[in-house]
Amino acid sequence: MHKALIAALAALLTVPATGMLMSSTAFAAPLCDKLGFAGLLAKCNRGEPIELTLASGKPLGAGEVKLQSGAYYELKITADGSAELAISGPEFFRAIWMNEIVINGIEVRPMAIDSLEFDKAGLATLSFIAIKPGSYEVRIPNTASDSQKIKIAIQ
Repeated sequence: MHKALIAALAALLTVPATGMLMSSTAFAAPLCDKLGFAGLLAKCNRGEPIELTLASGKPLGAGEVKLQSGAYYELKITADGSAELAISGPEFFRAIWMNEIVINGIEVRPMAIDSLEFDKAGLATLSFIAIKPGSYEVRIPNTASDSQKIKIAIQ
């Protein structure tokens, strides 16, 4: 029975002219093969940290950020205290699994967030696993400049 099911599935996925299997959408895998006990949070599955700066009149970040679905990342947001500023990106925050947010050594494990606001200088570190492929935007609310937003693509 299993052999017949596998043969039928292979026949459905075969391109008639070439006899080769059709390729489906790109498969996004974690960054390493040996995840071990920690699973997706394993050290070998961690991407480069993403650093953003909240400062009055200064760019939020540099260029577009590309993330791998299934990989673990840290987003470090530093506010210099020059103005009361927030960062917003509800679509992006819904496309990730949030592990924790660390603010002044206090760990918060939220289900979801829409934004973070800094009333004075400080650092917030968000650790997460990128999940849903797509293009997203994280920005300082109520701003129009391209330097006040950053594009994040999850592949």
